[in-house]
Amino acid sequence: MGDACSNCRVQRRHVVIYGFVQGVGFRFGVERAANSRGLSGWVRNRADGAVEAVFEGEPEDVEALVEFCSRGPRGAEVERIEIEEESAEGLAGFRVTG
Repeated sequence: MGDACSNCRVQRRHVVIYGFVQGVGFRFGVERAANSRGLSGWVRNRADGAVEAVFEGEPEDVEALVEFCSRGPRGAEVERIEIEEESAEGLAGFRVTG
């Protein structure tokens, strides 16, 4: 590759998904999609009924996961999604944290 900046293309997005998004396999759908695209980060249920996630990786893969979250898995009803761009932290692996 020879690229002096191997992390220059790494993007990070922090998303919070609202609606009927808990109890429908949302976190595990996100985990499968993230792993299939080689993304790092985490996903968790929040006490307020939302699902929160962070994705780090190549821009097109991160955007694909944000798009997935805007629809959700079968059975989910996404009302809205908040998306924040953040600086990548160099996370390794993807996990369900709560």
